[in-house]
Amino acid sequence: MRLAPDPQVTPEDVERGKLALVKDAAWASLVSTLYGGVILVGFALELGATPWHIGILSAVPFLAQVAQLPAVALIERFGERRKIAVVAAGLSRLLIGTLALLALVRDKATALRLLIAAQVAITLFGSIAGCAFNSWLHQLLAAQGLGALFSRRLFWSTLLASAGALAAGFAIQRWPGAYALSFAGAGVVGFIGLYYLSLVPEPAPARSGPRMPLAELVRAPFADRNFRRVIVFMASWNFASNLAAPFLTVYLLQQMGYGMGRVTSLWVASQLANGLTLYLWGRLSDQLSNKAILAVALPAYFGGLIALPFAAIPHPHALTLPMLYVIHVVMGAASGGIALATGNLGLKLAPHGRGTHYLAVVALSGALASGLAAITGGALATWFAARELAVFVHMTSASAAHEVVVMSLRHWEFLFGLSFVCGAYVLHALSRVDEGAEHSERAVISQLVSEASRSLAQLSPIDGLKDALVFPIGRLRDRRLRSR
Repeated sequence: MRLAPDPQVTPEDVERGKLALVKDAAWASLVSTLYGGVILVGFALELGATPWHIGILSAVPFLAQVAQLPAVALIERFGERRKIAVVAAGLSRLLIGTLALLALVRDKATALRLLIAAQVAITLFGSIAGCAFNSWLHQLLAAQGLGALFSRRLFWSTLLASAGALAAGFAIQRWPGAYALSFAGAGVVGFIGLYYLSLVPEPAPARSGPRMPLAELVRAPFADRNFRRVIVFMASWNFASNLAAPFLTVYLLQQMGYGMGRVTSLWVASQLANGLTLYLWGRLSDQLSNKAILAVALPAYFGGLIALPFAAIPHPHALTLPMLYVIHVVMGAASGGIALATGNLGLKLAPHGRGTHYLAVVALSGALASGLAAITGGALATWFAARELAVFVHMTSASAAHEVVVMSLRHWEFLFGLSFVCGAYVLHALSRVDEGAEHSERAVISQLVSEASRSLAQLSPIDGLKDALVFPIGRLRDRRLRSR
């Protein structure tokens, strides 16, 4: 396994590296699914976690991004980004595997404290690896054509993660001890991903000038007017989304009363919608602009978020679950476009040769906003637990009086409403970013429909159905002609 920078990187090496990046992303997504997200929240609830604990657990991965600052200095000092990324990610995934031992701890309070401490260590190493990886990728890949590559990475990541989440969710619903197996499995598959990551070529670090002090490296992105707007947009998006998103699993498990298997299936529906639309988002990103995609995907995401409370008005009913599936599909498709476009936006607007600290600062700013949002959401959820806001339409007649619930917010649903309100500022911050050529939302929607129609035409079963009908009819006709 060669981890030092390659003396020469050919176009063929880059193409092989792109294939390895897709495979690494797929296995890494399975790690995240088997250890984080729904599984981590469910395990914490089994240990007796309160909304405050869930907020802390959700905030830790974001606050750990502060490790990107020493990581920038480390990269500037040694320059071996592949070695730094592989070693740091390896330590992180080794710790993930050891989480299986927490299932053996009988004292739940102690186990919960150890879980939070382990999460801190895991995410600190992951932050260092991510900083090195972003700098490495920024130099290896050209600014154009990123949409197609990232859509492939996200597509296969989504498929593998969905399969793993569904299996783990239903296994845990039937046998709580499956948490240990899920954590152990995450540690094992994590090292498979590391193997593919080590195959990605690393060019020798390119410097645009003399080495600068760390304080100057951090200050430079804020001095760049347009990139400063990117930082503000990313921070506002991360705050608005993470004010509610980390608590969606808790909302479905506790307030809606669904089991782990059902909650996992909702998450999988969202991820499948994410994966199935990524190809379309990727093509649009290359043809139009990331900013135009965000102008369409962001309202769809926040619209789905505020629609969640309406699915159970006035109380859960027969259509609640189908409506939740539809909402998750819409939010999943929108999340795919947002993830793709926000990732590309930073890579595209960061100056060549200075990607390490530019991308580290934008990631750190977004992470701090996310951590603050998660902690704020956890604190607000405790305060909102005993409160309810309802809007009624009161109608009376000579013989009776009727009341119809128009809107109702209880406990976790207040966070969805606050997140929706914050989404308005996110769109304002996006409008101030200059990416180059501007494209209207109508152009994005028109192009999206066109690409979707073309894809459906290629996958349409009509031709296959026609062949299935023509084949037996043709056989009957041939037999009749032969009999004559």
